[in-house]
Amino acid sequence: MRLSALFMKKTIVILISFIVLLSCGSDPIPKPNGYLRLEYPQAQYKTYDQDLPFTFDRNAQSDTIRFKPLKDDVESFGLNIEYKKLKGTVYLTYKAIDGQERLTKYLKNAQNFTQEHTKKADAIEEVVWENPVNKVYGMFYEVGGNAASQSQFYITDSINHFLTGSLYFYAKPNYDSILPAAHYLQKDIKRIMESVEWK
Repeated sequence: MRLSALFMKKTIVILISFIVLLSCGSDPIPKPNGYLRLEYPQAQYKTYDQDLPFTFDRNAQSDTIRFKPLKDDVESFGLNIEYKKLKGTVYLTYKAIDGQERLTKYLKNAQNFTQEHTKKADAIEEVVWENPVNKVYGMFYEVGGNAASQSQFYITDSINHFLTGSLYFYAKPNYDSILPAAHYLQKDIKRIMESVEWK
């Protein structure tokens, strides 16, 4: 009986020593930072043809389009395309052109508006847009960094119509966190530019 108890004690000591030796390994390593993987639904575009001087394709994923007339001495109004799930809005502003002087003013205003973002932007990439078939000419701006607006554009037929647009999110500008949503909505903006047909 004593021999058996002694054997048990030795076995337990050996077993505990073995467990302690096995458990002593390298220091634990924390997992690397993970990044949230955001997936957005495939865009499905349909033509937005209301009582406006132009038509365009909009993403069916957008929630609402709000229309508001603007005070001006020419036909002028705003359209807000809202994306509630992404907490963002594409703001469109339409102005009728009444002479070359007015067109020059609108072009300067659109370009100056983009340049205001250079204070916070890391870079502003400009892409010229031309569609001679539909008489649509303009510029797309992709704004990098913590600027208030990540994308802006203007298009015109140089005679009667001038349309500007800008993308804003309802959040403090943090380029890294809103980048996936910004890229998703930039595709929608480019589709608007590509699909505009003046009436």
